Amino acid sequence: MTLSVAQIDRETDQLVGEWLTLTEVARRLNLSAGRAKQLLKDRKIIGVRRGGGEPQVPAAFLADGEVVKGLPGTLTVLLDAGYDDVESLRWLFTPDETLPGSPVDAILAGRHTEVKRRAQALAF
Repeated sequence: MTLSVAQIDRETDQLVGEWLTLTEVARRLNLSAGRAKQLLKDRKIIGVRRGGGEPQVPAAFLADGEVVKGLPGTLTVLLDAGYDDVESLRWLFTPDETLPGSPVDAILAGRHTEVKRRAQALAF
């Protein structure tokens, strides 16, 4: 199975902060490594290669042993708007004064509907 994962640049790497390997994702979600890879393939989460090696996923995408509610739908909307994985990460983690915080902060605060609405507007 080939995962579609992009190389990440330093700026995006710094925006995201904490990263998890797929092994760590599987452990935090109490899943097999294969199921964690399937989450990537199904775009329930996204990952990128940081300096080679296996894909890594932002730690902010997981909370309380689950993928954060609203994240998979937001990722789908961003893909539909033409964003690749790195562009999606940049958008999700870049601070936005009008939220306040970043879109991922708003998702973590339970405001995923507002974030999806803003992501849908990107396509127009």
